[in-house]
Amino acid sequence: MKVPLKQTVKRFFPLISMLIFPVMGWLYALTNNSSRSQVYSLMTDLDRAFPFVKIFVFPYSVWIFYLYACLLYFFMKDPLLYIRTLITYVVCALLCYVVYMVFQTTVPRPVIDGSDHATKLLAFVYNRDQPYNCFPSIHCFSSYLVMKALYTSRFRTWLNQTLIYGMSSLIIISTFFIKQHTFLDAIAGIILAEFVFRLVTYMIGTRKAVQPAPLPQQRPLEY
Repeated sequence: MKVPLKQTVKRFFPLISMLIFPVMGWLYALTNNSSRSQVYSLMTDLDRAFPFVKIFVFPYSVWIFYLYACLLYFFMKDPLLYIRTLITYVVCALLCYVVYMVFQTTVPRPVIDGSDHATKLLAFVYNRDQPYNCFPSIHCFSSYLVMKALYTSRFRTWLNQTLIYGMSSLIIISTFFIKQHTFLDAIAGIILAEFVFRLVTYMIGTRKAVQPAPLPQQRPLEY
């Protein structure tokens, strides 16, 4: 049976909300600089123990495409979960930007040299993203967020858990190996995503609960 165009447009219209990502990227760029009077370092002995392994730039670099894929997958499976996840991302990112403006941190980067693909890609990442805006980590909070969202879903399976949990964990770990974030950056991002996702879930659930029930239909009077 052919589905009417109007019904199809209505079904997929919520996906237009993903256009918020270019706006969030623009806001991020505004804070990604060293114009603050004080820049802090959260490096610990644990961070220094992680070796520099440039091959991890590959999972790090596919992060945004991975996030898009997860959101699209959530939308196809459960549009409400998609909305909850997207709202959580936006709120978390905005909170991160506020922190960046008042508590700017940095991570020391190694000198890179070479002509292999990993080195070229890492040089591109370093040039595009200045070594600021580290705490909390957006890469880490968003990677954890899709794991959290899947865990609360009704369509969780062994296969999608393995794929999403595995890829998210790899992205989080990659931030340590290519010296983009510290351990505290990741922990702060995970705590932030956990708290905001719970809050958004509660608020959406409460809003649904307080909606007035529809009025019963009146039966016509019979004479």
